[in-house]
Amino acid sequence: MIDSVQSYPCAERLSLVEQVHGRAIADPYRWLEDDSAATEWSRDQDDLWLTYAASLTSRFRWKNRIRQLSEVSSISTPVWRGGRCFTLRRAAGQHVVLFVDETPLIDTKQLDPTGLTTLDAWQPSPDGTKLAFQISRGGDERSTLSIVDVKTGELIDGPLDGCRYSPVTWLPDGNAFYYVRFRQVRRHHLGDPDDITILDREASYGLEISADGRWLTICTTSDLWFADLTTDAAPAHLPQDTTTIMSVGPDNRLYVVTIGRICIGDPTQPTVWHDYIQPDAPLTGLAVLDDVVLVSTANEITVHDRETGHRQGAIDLPGFGSVGSLSSDGNRAWFTYTDSVTPPTVHCYDASTGQTTAASSSRREAETHQLSYTSPDGTELALHVIGKPGGPTILYGYGGFGQSLTPTYSAFALAWVEAGGAFVTATIRGDAPHRESTKQQTIDDFIAASEHLIAEGWTTADQLAICGESNGGLLVAAALTQRPELFAAAVASAPLTDMIRYELSGLGERWTAEYGSAQDPDEFEVLASYSPYHRVADGVKYPAVLLTAFGNDTRVDPLHARKMCAALQHATASQRPVLLRFEPDAGHTTGGINLAADMLAFLATETGLDQ
Repeated sequence: MIDSVQSYPCAERLSLVEQVHGRAIADPYRWLEDDSAATEWSRDQDDLWLTYAASLTSRFRWKNRIRQLSEVSSISTPVWRGGRCFTLRRAAGQHVVLFVDETPLIDTKQLDPTGLTTLDAWQPSPDGTKLAFQISRGGDERSTLSIVDVKTGELIDGPLDGCRYSPVTWLPDGNAFYYVRFRQVRRHHLGDPDDITILDREASYGLEISADGRWLTICTTSDLWFADLTTDAAPAHLPQDTTTIMSVGPDNRLYVVTIGRICIGDPTQPTVWHDYIQPDAPLTGLAVLDDVVLVSTANEITVHDRETGHRQGAIDLPGFGSVGSLSSDGNRAWFTYTDSVTPPTVHCYDASTGQTTAASSSRREAETHQLSYTSPDGTELALHVIGKPGGPTILYGYGGFGQSLTPTYSAFALAWVEAGGAFVTATIRGDAPHRESTKQQTIDDFIAASEHLIAEGWTTADQLAICGESNGGLLVAAALTQRPELFAAAVASAPLTDMIRYELSGLGERWTAEYGSAQDPDEFEVLASYSPYHRVADGVKYPAVLLTAFGNDTRVDPLHARKMCAALQHATASQRPVLLRFEPDAGHTTGGINLAADMLAFLATETGLDQ
């Protein structure tokens, strides 16, 4: 255990103060942004973590139980192409393999016996004879794209580098496709070493081609392009003032998804739309079947008349949980369903009969509750609880990039609940792109959820822990610096913490639509107001804090965790530990069972669950 602040490794505090838009910004640990300069300090932090971890006698128990709860088989929603069925499958306790019908097609363990290779994305050609797939190694998410012959499994093109997060959309003949390479839109003909560049401006693009191969849509968070591929004309840029997604459906109608509504139109007049459907919540999927249109949100699928868009009803689901991506073929659609005690299971809806069938699934037994709480501005929000009140509790949140947290199967959460704790997922606002104080609103929601759990007797401040990953790590770091007295412990995994300089590393420059830019004076003020690293104050009794970081994380640089760790270790007046757990060979999303076990062992020790 950590006995006193003096036990922490020495970290030099620079007298560095910069003037940013007329405001003095101190950055005493700027030197920790440099991996080389931080080597010795990081090594000492590793030793500190290992010493603390050795005292956690429950680590191996947590690890074994998480592994057991994780050993569930799974299958993805099927994708049908040319009469072939493509699915991702994982046998209990095994890795994920891509199948075509009943034959393994892409097995990353065969590609790389070390197990460090990840299948990031895949897209079959319209006739099902070829497959484009993307892989990366060591969790770095720097994908390369290759093409295989589905029948023989032989590589026929690639690998093509620079394909991180690259959508692939095939032309009908299966001999060419549009994709994103080095953040540019390109057309690639199989066997041709040179691509044709369609849009050379670097951005994060979405692409889609209509089933007949005539219409190409290209979108970013702020721009739309539309092209008739029967002509030689370049894609036309379409004006828009809101985030919009556009595609041409199998019925040859133009479908336009914008904030709060779905519109339809004629692709020959792509700027003329009229209202079609107004979803009750943010849209996650749209499927055009022969007879109806299905619209999915995070926890509901509604059925609509294909001609008018009028709602006809909703697909019956097993409970209150989460709906996965939709796929369709003719008059049938497939989706996955999961909740707090049910692993993801594929369901099939037949619009001809209105019936839904599902594969068998194994449910765990656990007490669940749906609570409501009120944010400071009066907004009613929800809490999803597994477990019983009155003991150590983990509050988990994310709150950004339009992602809604709804109940999902989690070995991490179930292991905690089995041991006698409660696990709470907070519904907080984070769906909209940043507007003035939206991020502080999200933090306020999370703090209000914490206060509600304490006020209603679910837990106490001495037993409440908060946990978040990535953007959720930022949320946790912000909450613990604004209201440290509410929490016994906090885990911030791969967090952003220096919001003044977040654009300068990792993928930060791509996230200004979410957070704003420190280059803009007004947005700088918002960022500075909640930046966790800059809010750390000397003499405050901070909760126990575990920060985690990963050497192959190309999204969030480990510098954020390092700087936050040094700042908290220097400032805290409590005897609770501040620790950094670093995995040099893991990426942003590849921490795995060992990480989960260490997080639970830390939280159980600091909240009293392990006593």
